[in-house]
Amino acid sequence: MKVLMINGSPHEKGCTYTALTIIADELKKQGVESEILWLGTGAIHSCAGCGACRKLGKCVYGDDIVNSIAEKVKTADGYVFGAPVHYASPCGGMIAALDRLFYSAGSYMQFKPAASVVSARRAGTTASYDVLNKYIGINNMLQVPSTYWNMVHGNNAEEVLKDEEGVTIMRAIGSNMAWLLKLLDKEKGTELEKPVIIQKMKTNFIR
Repeated sequence: MKVLMINGSPHEKGCTYTALTIIADELKKQGVESEILWLGTGAIHSCAGCGACRKLGKCVYGDDIVNSIAEKVKTADGYVFGAPVHYASPCGGMIAALDRLFYSAGSYMQFKPAASVVSARRAGTTASYDVLNKYIGINNMLQVPSTYWNMVHGNNAEEVLKDEEGVTIMRAIGSNMAWLLKLLDKEKGTELEKPVIIQKMKTNFIR
């Protein structure tokens, strides 16, 4: 079992990374492998909504970091999406990446557990957390619970580690993720592996 974690921060080893490493450590203690992928600081195209990506399983924009992540998404068993707060919202690169990732490879993530994590110096965390959770909620995914909203506070990695409540929240995410993955693994090949799938019906209100 493997959990894929996306670090959407422009800082490779900053606050968001630190939060994800705490989750990774707890997963490792419980026998679950993980990988943290950094989006980097390069330009990330927004989603054009063209639909061609759904046949290809990747975006038509070319071989960039989002398409590389889409390939790893296909074989992962669980996901964690981490981003810093920028102006009371997740950083722009993370939004652009998730728009494309869910549009092109969302079908590979359905019925798998996922969690979102945000980091901030002080405020904007609940609004940002809500934005990231909407990706999980629209895609038939299982949201991993924790002991509080999934956020850490600090101006740098060292301060994040001093956020004792934030650290325990991250540990709980890792523990609950491992628990869900093990439960799902036991049901592979049975009628409980996936729910009865209700096909989406789209309606347009302007004709």
